[in-house]
Amino acid sequence: MIVDERLITYVNSLDMGNTEFLDELEAYAHKTYVPIIRKEMQSFIKVLLAVKQPQNILEVGTAIGFSTLLMCEYGKENCRITTIENYKKRIPIARENFKKAGREKQIQLLEGDAGEILPTLNESFDFIFMDAAKGQYIHFLPQVLRLMKPGAVLVSDNVLQDGDLIESHYLVERRNRTIYKRMREYLYELKHHPNLVTSVIPLGDGVTVSIKK
Repeated sequence: MIVDERLITYVNSLDMGNTEFLDELEAYAHKTYVPIIRKEMQSFIKVLLAVKQPQNILEVGTAIGFSTLLMCEYGKENCRITTIENYKKRIPIARENFKKAGREKQIQLLEGDAGEILPTLNESFDFIFMDAAKGQYIHFLPQVLRLMKPGAVLVSDNVLQDGDLIESHYLVERRNRTIYKRMREYLYELKHHPNLVTSVIPLGDGVTVSIKK
């Protein structure tokens, strides 16, 4: 927890929720222990979508399609979303959720490893949401940058690892040290890349917003 829990509870108590289908999907995700974006992150993405009004969106990490459908619902009316998922058990659930929501024509779900799929994409995007394996963000970045239009927004979720990133390397559990090292490299690259302007925000479990110059 990187922000006081009572403060998060208060902020989230002000939230008006989403559509009935999204609220039901969120409840299902919590019940079945599927990780989805936190309530405060949902509100943040809605604001970014309202400001940017992206037409072409790329999502790296679909899970059961909650954030995909959130972006469909609260983004530009005719926006298109390409989303990538590697976990085979969740792919059919995501497809079924897209169908139930009546959004399957707006969404292209690509099955497989994002590291292999991203180099095959040739279109450009004006909004990219990164929410996949955290230790892979740094490896995905070169291709993500290639796919971003000038002025495009890159949002990366869960970048502060429950606060572990500010701890000494030796205090981090051994099994988490690779992710710790790679995420610190990722944040450094985002902040120092000559073609990006980036803010690191202690929201949820940490989020970055990067704009391509």
